[in-house]
Parts: sequence; C-alpha cells; structure tokens
Amino acid sequence: MSYTVDFTTVSTVGLESSPVAEALAGLRAHEARYYKNKYDHVFVVEPADEAKATIDYVHGILEEERDIKIASRPLEATEFEVDGIRMAYVFYESGLAINVMYTLAEGGKRAVGFKLSEGMDVPEELASKFKFARQKSKLAGTIRGSYFTIKNEH
Repeated sequence: MSYTVDFTTVSTVGLESSPVAEALAGLRAHEARYYKNKYDHVFVVEPADEAKATIDYVHGILEEERDIKIASRPLEATEFEVDGIRMAYVFYESGLAINVMYTLAEGGKRAVGFKLSEGMDVPEELASKFKFARQKSKLAGTIRGSYFTIKNEH
C-alpha cells in the first residue's frame, strides 16, 4: 500500500523495522518537502515488495556503474518524473537513502546520490569509495551525503 509522505508531521510509517526509523523518517520527509516546494510534486512511496522494478533499476545502475551491492534491505521506493527528470528513490533499513536523478534529454545531468540518516554509520560497501559531506536539515537533523555521475545510458 502506498504512503504519501507528510513533511509537516513526520511519521515512521513503513520504516518501523529500521534501527534509525525516526531519523530515516525525517530524511524521507526532507526529500518530500524539497519536491513539493521546488516542483509541487507529492512524494508517494511504496513498500519494497510493490516497488521491485524501481529497486531493480537503482540496483542495476549501482552495479553497472560502480560494482556496488547494497547490503541493507530496501524498505520503500518511489519513482516519478518532474521537469524532464526521471527520479528514483530507495530507502533502506540501515537508514540509507539512494536516489537516481536521470535527465531524459541528451546531455542532461545524471547522477546517483547517497544520503545517510543521522546516527547511521557509512555502509561498508560505500566507505572506501566515497567521501560524505554534512548537511543540516530541520526535519532530518544532520544528513551526510555523497554522489557520483552516471556515465552510461540506462
């Protein structure tokens, strides 16, 4: 069952099994607020078992581009298009959120972003490959993030 993310009243709905559920819920709300404010897009997530195609898409890009396999279990995902950009998000039990930004027009920006919920250690599979910068968020506390540019067509 899908869940419309509310960024005014942060909820752990769908994320309860995460040891950092409150922080992950804040991170999810942070993303929802961004898309509502910038694109007037309502951020709706689906449970992982209903979003297999989106999760496979994100995992395929990670594997093909950087040979990365995420160890944590996906809890939720969403995929949508805004302003000619295909966006996909996967939220993991560990507190990790991965997004793929893929501009549909030739020559547009295409990248994979990683965001870590407050209190989450950098996953082993990412620690040696990326440096994470800190960002403050009213909804999510301190978020650490990193990214890489997508080189191939997906």
